[in-house]
Amino acid sequence: MTTPASDLDWGEVPAGTFWPQPDTLVLLKRDLRPDADRTKLSCFADTVWDLNAAIFEDHYRATSLNFDLIPAALRLATKHYCWQLLNHGRLWAPPGAKRTRISVTTVHVLFVNELQFIIDWFAQRGITAFCQVTNELLDAFVDAILDEEDPLTGTSRTLTEIRRLWGHREILPPAMRLPQAPPWAGEDTAEILGTGSTARRENRTPRIAEPTMQMLLSWAVRFLEVFADPILAARDEHAELYRRTPEGRRFTATQNRNRNRPGDLLPKVHAYLDNLRQQGGSLPGSQTSDGRRVIRWRYIALILDCADSIKDTGTGRLIAESGLPIGDQALLNTKFPLPSGEGPWHQDITYDEVPELARLLSTACFVIVAYLSGARAGEVLNLRRGCVTRDADTGLWLMRGLYFKGALDRYGNKIPEGTVRPDPWVVIELVASAVAVLERLHPSPLLFPTRLEPFHKRWVNERRLGDARSDASIAGDLGDFVQWVNEQCARLGRTDPIPDDGRGPLKASRFRRTLAWFIRRRPRGLIAASIQYGHAHVRMLEGYAGTYESGFPDEYAFQDWLYRLECFAEDEAALAAGEHVSGPAADAYRTRVAAANREFAGRVLKNERQALDLIGNPLLQIHHGEGMTCVLNPATAACQLRGDANDPLVTPDTDDCRPKCPNLARTDRDIEYVRKKIADLAEIIADPLAPPIRHQRDCHELDRLQAALRDHEEGATC
Repeated sequence: MTTPASDLDWGEVPAGTFWPQPDTLVLLKRDLRPDADRTKLSCFADTVWDLNAAIFEDHYRATSLNFDLIPAALRLATKHYCWQLLNHGRLWAPPGAKRTRISVTTVHVLFVNELQFIIDWFAQRGITAFCQVTNELLDAFVDAILDEEDPLTGTSRTLTEIRRLWGHREILPPAMRLPQAPPWAGEDTAEILGTGSTARRENRTPRIAEPTMQMLLSWAVRFLEVFADPILAARDEHAELYRRTPEGRRFTATQNRNRNRPGDLLPKVHAYLDNLRQQGGSLPGSQTSDGRRVIRWRYIALILDCADSIKDTGTGRLIAESGLPIGDQALLNTKFPLPSGEGPWHQDITYDEVPELARLLSTACFVIVAYLSGARAGEVLNLRRGCVTRDADTGLWLMRGLYFKGALDRYGNKIPEGTVRPDPWVVIELVASAVAVLERLHPSPLLFPTRLEPFHKRWVNERRLGDARSDASIAGDLGDFVQWVNEQCARLGRTDPIPDDGRGPLKASRFRRTLAWFIRRRPRGLIAASIQYGHAHVRMLEGYAGTYESGFPDEYAFQDWLYRLECFAEDEAALAAGEHVSGPAADAYRTRVAAANREFAGRVLKNERQALDLIGNPLLQIHHGEGMTCVLNPATAACQLRGDANDPLVTPDTDDCRPKCPNLARTDRDIEYVRKKIADLAEIIADPLAPPIRHQRDCHELDRLQAALRDHEEGATC
């Protein structure tokens, strides 16, 4: 279509460019969700464009473009430009970009974070059409964003958006084209900004501090292993009672069913009152504002499956005059049958707290699944029933689901509906147990739906089409989980609350970096329920999480890089202080420590992938174990390596260190551990009741350690 738009005289529209009319759909050439209402799609003339119909990620927040935020003089031009970004099939891409069409969510991000600022800046300089922008004005724009008094975060991305507007000259009419010459004479963004990088690629997401993560996971596991069954039972009891309410009957086939036949109600009331007397219970009640206790007639009506008007009948007077006390709450029959080590606790469960307890259980399961799988938050929130299976041949638990980041078609464009990851996550059994609990907790096909029951009232943004909890929602749930745990700990005098790590709110995006840190720093550290990070390490680097598409090797490599540099700094300081090193690899150890600190001290990393490349450097292959240090040469290592010898992530198995390995070195710090081990073995050997086989094995180990100690001490005196 080459006819100019009727709104303004834009000039001739280039061949191949479809020019929208006021009633043209905003998402005309985008794939739409099957549950999208086609009658409510936004049109070009609308001020606010609803993009949710083209966003397939069920966890994604409500998304729209609000053109009221754009200065009036450039509003229509900006709408036409954004419409082309959404619908034109052949778009300009920055150098190095693989795709030819940006996603709907990316259009929204660019509009909110960069385009609004750029258009507003142009309008403040009197620009009423993009063709009025000059190269001199673009130079002034760079000066403005580099001005200390007018700072702008993400400056490189802002310049990229101006380049993108310029890059679309060939599909835009003359009135919307920037100058023909490339902005800033085609000069690289890094040179313009005086930086070594054209984008902020480093991951600034803070990891969760060790004490916080330990207790968060400990409480999540406690919910799964101790609280899950009573909460599930209470949820079933609550759901049955709720279905008897007028609100609940709208969602069931019992809306017009007769509740009780004539003569049935009175025996039920007698049985109910007799049971309360036998149990020493009280009538369900609540406190008024003046402190009086009143009967909760509606709850009694739910138990008896009758109308609320029972309070005004003779049967109601029978209940009121039963002589039973009136309680403060409406208690369920379900209790918390806790083991002795867990009390005192919430022995009673009230009707009103069940939705909260169910939500807390769901959140606990999210912590376990997201943290111990290493999957991205969006991938976890989009998991569905049946996602976890056990491979009978290997004994591995496999978790399958959709992924969106990196899901590209043959043209390099994002597949909006996502695709199933060909390599599943390999998880531990605890993750499988959490998924099983979630499948019992609610009827939704999603594991983490916005509402655990369709009839439970919980505010949701109705413009969202996805029914999964959003990133913001799960962050709120994590905060509620911590608050609930800490309130209960304070109430009961417990000493195991979840501490604040001082690094901001808990967010799901922080789990992956934290897991990588724990695996690298504490491979033998025990976490709740005797889960070992070493075991998680093996599982995490198998299957999905071990592939580069998952992004987890980059996270792990970054933590590995930081840890190794810290160790090298300590090693260099120890050598400078006169520390002695013995063993066949002692000379290699001293050489590597000195060379590594010369080459890498003060090194700046711009992203995690650089760390992955650097940790393969031979200078960094020093691994500290218990009583020994491995100066790794994969070709001569005597242990069973973790990973392929050519993989930069390869590490020695320090639990399987062989005494005659040529990679072995011992520092004075290692010898301190050896001395302690010698003392422990000497005490064991001196026990006359020790079994002969164990006595012989320990004597052999003691001789070996004493020989290593002598060699080290003799070398230190030479």
